[in-house]
Amino acid sequence: MQLYNTLSAEERAELIDQAGKQRLTLSFYAYAKIENPQQFRDDLFLAWNALDALGRTYVAKEGINAQMSVPAENFEAFRETLEFYDFMKDIRLNVAVDQDDHSFLKLTVKVRDKIVADGLNDETFDVTNIGVHLKANEFNQILEDPNTIVVDFRNHYESEIGHFKGAITPDVETFRESLPIINEQLKDHKQDKNLVMYCTGGIRCEKASAYFKHQGFKNVFQLEGGIINYAKQIKEENLESKFIGKNFVFDHRLGERITDDIVSQCHQCGKPCDNHTNCENEGCHLLFIQCDECKSVMENCCSAECQEIIHMSLVDQVKLRRGVKNGNMIFRKGKSDKLLFKHSGELTDVALAKAIEPKDIRQKIKIKKALIGKAEHYYAKSEIGSFLIENQELKTGDKILISGPTTGEKQLVLEKMFVNGNEDSEAKSGDKITFSIPFRVRLSDKLYKILE
Repeated sequence: MQLYNTLSAEERAELIDQAGKQRLTLSFYAYAKIENPQQFRDDLFLAWNALDALGRTYVAKEGINAQMSVPAENFEAFRETLEFYDFMKDIRLNVAVDQDDHSFLKLTVKVRDKIVADGLNDETFDVTNIGVHLKANEFNQILEDPNTIVVDFRNHYESEIGHFKGAITPDVETFRESLPIINEQLKDHKQDKNLVMYCTGGIRCEKASAYFKHQGFKNVFQLEGGIINYAKQIKEENLESKFIGKNFVFDHRLGERITDDIVSQCHQCGKPCDNHTNCENEGCHLLFIQCDECKSVMENCCSAECQEIIHMSLVDQVKLRRGVKNGNMIFRKGKSDKLLFKHSGELTDVALAKAIEPKDIRQKIKIKKALIGKAEHYYAKSEIGSFLIENQELKTGDKILISGPTTGEKQLVLEKMFVNGNEDSEAKSGDKITFSIPFRVRLSDKLYKILE
């Protein structure tokens, strides 16, 4: 009985490409009393693994929270695995506006204490006593009411690239931080104002609305299905979007464009930009906003220091990280004094620029290339990569490209290689080659020859 992944992300990406079938990225949640979360987790994993469903899911005694990638042809079968449980009958599945077959490359189902970390230890707090759900049209209408206060219950790196106009956007890094801040800020408006809230898919507001009702707020409302469902409804019903900019999402894409307004800046040069990236230095991995020009000049790094580190040997990089107990600090969401144009908490409702066209923020540069083979091994100490040649011929002096979901797309000129163990200048189909590579490659990374 398989209860864990047996394929790497790279191998899974290759299988997805070979299948050539459409996949749907979706999210859902449900609050319920689950007596045995571990058994529930195992049953879900078995059912979803059989459907080639991938994603990240948390289960707890209080319910389930999931972001998934499912083959379109298995969508209804996947829904059936959920509706097998009474508390998920007719569950709303938030299907993404933009689709990416590689949004998730592993199936992870974990048991946690809570499906949303809220920092609350109040046993009298009833998470099922929630605020009124509002559909997109109703949400737009209540925003026009002068007695409405709208609050963004996402983190600062999410609201920075897109938010509802006029919303309170707490400068926080976690959901748990925002609850006491908003409670204190609005303590004098518990009876006379409409407290209207939103988040990405609804799960944080589900808990927040119940919390604020528990705190004595009288008129509590929440956006049903969050920004994801709102974007779908305004498109289907041809409604005005009160949301401006891009919706941050927690998968490979890092964002879905809702309107063509850009309301944030590149954190390095200040140019209007709303594309997030993670620092290339694995010892940093800082999430920040970076424009294409800075991405090229800085090689996906957040600072000159990190840029120097990525050019060290992998062995030296590992030595540099050894013993450094950063914990989750390496995943700080843009809170760095290295970023000159980070305006956390100082958000604007005015567009700084317009996006030329909605597109995948990691769209690959179109170049003319021919598939040669795939990676078989990487020797980190010697920085040598091993590849199997499956198509055509390869010669020293050829310009090559190595591509993979984690590696990205990296080019270099093949100056020297060993073919089947001996130094040679030519390789053909069936040969195994090794050559020096100044960056890590992964199993099943693809090797291309760039065609002039």
